This record gives sequence, structure tokens and C-alpha cells, in this order.
Amino acid sequence: MLRTTIRPGFWCECWTQDITEQQTPALVGSYDAYSAVEANDWVATILRTISPALDTATSQEAWTQLYDHRIDTRRALLHREHFTVSITHLGLRITWTVRPALFLPLAHRNGTELPACSLSFKPHTAD
Repeated sequence: MLRTTIRPGFWCECWTQDITEQQTPALVGSYDAYSAVEANDWVATILRTISPALDTATSQEAWTQLYDHRIDTRRALLHREHFTVSITHLGLRITWTVRPALFLPLAHRNGTELPACSLSFKPHTAD
């Protein structure tokens, strides 16, 4: 019998957008965090990593987010609220979003035989 246990956590995403050309935002990466601390650390680690490559004003903005606004971020996460952090560097807006999520376990398929019909599946090809 499959036992389903839901695990609370946070869905984290990083988006970029070229605002000089009004492009739509593009998803760069995502991360599933299983605690408020892990989600907060994900954003903080990326900001620390990229801040030396940013111009002075944007780097200062990143460090302000890291230190001055960190308590607000932690409070939002502990209350399981959505939060967003954005910085803009040379016309590129980088946005990190963290949302509360419920994670479902995936079924373990090792040693499990797939149904016979799965062998007749043909992937869709572009015409």
C-alpha cells in the first residue's frame, strides 16, 4: 500500500528579465527547500555569490537585502508567506521568489514493471 505523506516546504525560483528591451521574464532556476532557513539561505547564498560582479549601487542593494531586510524575510517565511527579492544590474532585473508549497512524494519505480501499454507509447514528433 502506498502511503502518501505531504511535506511542507518552499518553492524557490530565480527569474531574469531584460528591462531595456521589455522582454518577458525567463525562469533561470528553481529549488525546493524543506525549511524556512533553507529557503532563506538559498537566496542569501546567491546574493553573496553574485554581489562582487555587480556595480557598486546594485551590490549595495544586494547587501541591504541580505542584512537590513533579512528579518522581514525570515518573518514572512516563518509565517509561510510568499516573498520576493529583486535587484537590477545594467538593465537586467533578477528576481527571487519563495512561496510556501506542499511536496508530495514520488512513487519509487525501481524493480517495478511498467504496464505493457507503456511500450506502445510513441513520443510526439514535430511536423
